[in-house]
Amino acid sequence: MLAREWVAVSDQRTGFGWLAAQLWGVRVLIASAVFVGFMIWLAGLHLGWVSFTVLLLVIAGLLRTDRRMVETGRTMAVGPSAVAVPETPSADPHRQELAAVAAVLGALDAPAILLSSREAIKLQNRAAEAIFGVIPAGSDLAGRIRAPGILDMVRDAIAAGQPRETEHAERLPSETVYVVRVAPLAETAIGEPLWLLTFRDVSQARRIDRMRSDFIANASHELRTPLASLRGFIETLQGPAKNDVKAHDRFLGIMHEQATRMSRLVDDLLSLSRLELRSNLTPDQTVDLVPLIAHVRDSLQPLASDLGVEIALALPTHAVVVNGDRDELVEVMENLIENACKYGQEGKRVDVALTGGGDAPVELSVTDYGPGIPPEHVPRITERFYRVNVEASRSKKGTGLGLAIVKHILTRHRARLVVKSEVGKGTVFTVRF
Repeated sequence: MLAREWVAVSDQRTGFGWLAAQLWGVRVLIASAVFVGFMIWLAGLHLGWVSFTVLLLVIAGLLRTDRRMVETGRTMAVGPSAVAVPETPSADPHRQELAAVAAVLGALDAPAILLSSREAIKLQNRAAEAIFGVIPAGSDLAGRIRAPGILDMVRDAIAAGQPRETEHAERLPSETVYVVRVAPLAETAIGEPLWLLTFRDVSQARRIDRMRSDFIANASHELRTPLASLRGFIETLQGPAKNDVKAHDRFLGIMHEQATRMSRLVDDLLSLSRLELRSNLTPDQTVDLVPLIAHVRDSLQPLASDLGVEIALALPTHAVVVNGDRDELVEVMENLIENACKYGQEGKRVDVALTGGGDAPVELSVTDYGPGIPPEHVPRITERFYRVNVEASRSKKGTGLGLAIVKHILTRHRARLVVKSEVGKGTVFTVRF
């Protein structure tokens, strides 16, 4: 260290100072040559040859050092007082441009993915992360989105260099419809063509459209019979039975029943439509099912007494709490228990059992001991207006929408309805939360 400082401050104008500076600059070379010469001398070579070898090594090293300095001088201006200052690397414009694009995508509430022309994922925003999870940069699009329609659209757009658009539907966990669009970005400093893949959720609009069309179709189909009945009785009362008092009372009673049936039908259709609009919204409340089932049993007790059916409850002593909407769960239990009383009337008994709670899965079962449901009908009983026995359903004042409503409510609650039935022995409806 002291020798280095002395050479640095020595007078470069004296011969000795200049020589010392030159030798210090090639100190590693001289030390290496002396070491090699010492090893050769130990091997028994004559001292003259050892000195000659050391001299050749030093000269060869000096020539190589001079050549490097000349090549460096072609790219740098070196003066007598020049100081070597390391260059500060400038910011990568590609990274700056990519960061700007990422900031724009982050402000979008719609899922968006930035792609290269090789279908490699460059960026995704938070909305896309919520749907597809975090995708590592550079991942292939086909490895993350398993939708042939979307992949074909992207390839076609990249090949043609033009925007493309398609519609994509997801069935689970609830039906969701996206309008998927891919379009090229304007030229950027990133250095390669980029494409923006966006997903626009149009599920709500599709549900409203379908709700309107289904409501009109179902209402016109189901209302046709009671309306025709009302019209026929009105014409009869205005004509042949105009002065028949007994006929008046009988016909007015039938007309009241038909009007009540239409009212129930409209109420069920409106309830079903409201449920469809909220099918993708999971309830954020908690409900204790034990007092809820007891409340439903008490409200249906007059109906059960009229039908001669006993409703037996098997409820745990502890609370059984689930996530759900209280009013909707009441509607589910009322539909299941009321159906069991009406269509299992022959068995004279309906068993309602609740199990689970805490860490155990929650199950609610409603068992009747009536005629049962033939196996071919079981898969379809939750369809709208599907009836196993049309005459029996209408005679019991059913609208054919009860189990469809149950299915939609349970879908919103992420629960399942399992139906097991044996002809002649009865039916078990099980709700699994």
